[in-house]
Amino acid sequence: MALPRLRPLAIVVSSGLLLVALVASAAGPTATVRFTPPAHARSIDAASGTALRTERLTRAATTFRGGLITTSTGETVDVRVSDALPIETATPEGWAEFLTELTHGSEISLLTVYIATLDEVQGICGSRALGCYSRDQMVAPGDAAVPDVSPEEVVRHEYGHHIAMHRLNAPWVAIDWGPKNWASAADVCARTTRKEAFPGDEGSNYARNPGEAWAEVYRLMDERKAGITAATWSIIAPSFYPTEAALQAAERDVLQPWSAGKTTLFTRVFGQATKKVWLIPLSTALDGDLRISATVPNGGNPEIALVAANRSTVIRRAQWVGQRVKSLTGSVCGQRALFVRVTQRGALGRVRVSAATP
Repeated sequence: MALPRLRPLAIVVSSGLLLVALVASAAGPTATVRFTPPAHARSIDAASGTALRTERLTRAATTFRGGLITTSTGETVDVRVSDALPIETATPEGWAEFLTELTHGSEISLLTVYIATLDEVQGICGSRALGCYSRDQMVAPGDAAVPDVSPEEVVRHEYGHHIAMHRLNAPWVAIDWGPKNWASAADVCARTTRKEAFPGDEGSNYARNPGEAWAEVYRLMDERKAGITAATWSIIAPSFYPTEAALQAAERDVLQPWSAGKTTLFTRVFGQATKKVWLIPLSTALDGDLRISATVPNGGNPEIALVAANRSTVIRRAQWVGQRVKSLTGSVCGQRALFVRVTQRGALGRVRVSAATP
C-alpha cells in the first residue's frame, strides 16, 4: 500500500469467471445488485477527507495514558487511553484485556490502539468516522456517544482491518479484498469482475467494498463467539451478509491463515492401449493464481487444456515454453471444479502434469 489510509467506521444512526480477462463466465450475465447505504453510513466521505495519517494523530491536542500492557493471557498489547475519558470507566488495562479476548493471532502484538472521545476520534479520522485503522494503528471511541453503536463494535470492526493487514490473498491485497478463505467463500473476485464489489473504495461504494465487508464479517463472527446474537448489519450491502460457511472461512483466516498455494503432480504413461484423453480433476476451493505445466515425451505434441466443470468447455490451452514443456497461467475466479485435459498426439510415452493452485 502507498500512504497510510483510513479504514473508517462511520456513524450509524439507524437501528465462472476463472481466468480474469481471459474468458467470460459460461453461466451468462448476472444482474447487478444495487444497494443504497443509509444516509449516515459509517463513512461515505471522500478518501482524502477520512484518511488516518500519522501527522493527524501527532497533531491531535490529546494526551494519552497507558502503553505496553501485559494481560492475563500473558500477551502484550499497546493501548493508550485519552485523558479526556474518565479514569474509572476507560482504562488501558481494561481495553487491553478486551483486545486479547478477541479472536486473534500473533498480529495483536503489532498493534497500537488509541481510545479517545468521539470528538477526538473524528478530529483524527474524519468528521463522519467512528474509528479508523492504518498500518498497525487503531483509533476508536471509548464512550458510547452514538445511539445503537457500542465502542466494542467499533474496536472489533477496526481489528478486522488489522487482521487483513497481516494476511495474504495473492495476487490481491487482503486489506482491500479480504483474506483468502473468506474472500473466496464470499466470491469477491467474481463479484468484482461483475462490478458488484469495489475493493478499496472508501467513498460512494463503501457498502460494497469487500475490505469493509470483511471487517464487519469479522465483527459478527467474533460477537457470535462471545455469545452476542443480536448483531446488526446496517452499513454493508445485504449481499455480503455471511453464510455459516463464510463465517467459518473468516475464523480460518484468523486462526489458520493461508500462506501459499499448493502444487500437485500427476503422471500417466500413454501406450497403445491407453485412452487418448486424460482428465485430471482440480479442486479449486480458493481464488487466486493458477499455473499448469506439462512435460511431454520426445516427439509428443499432446494438447494440454484447462477445461470447465462440464469437461468440454476449453478455458485456455497450454503453449510451448520449452523443448518438451507446455504451460499456461491464469487466476481462479469463482470456479470450484476444473479439469486439466490431456489429449495424446504424436509419440507415446510419459506425460507429467504439475498443477499449482491457490
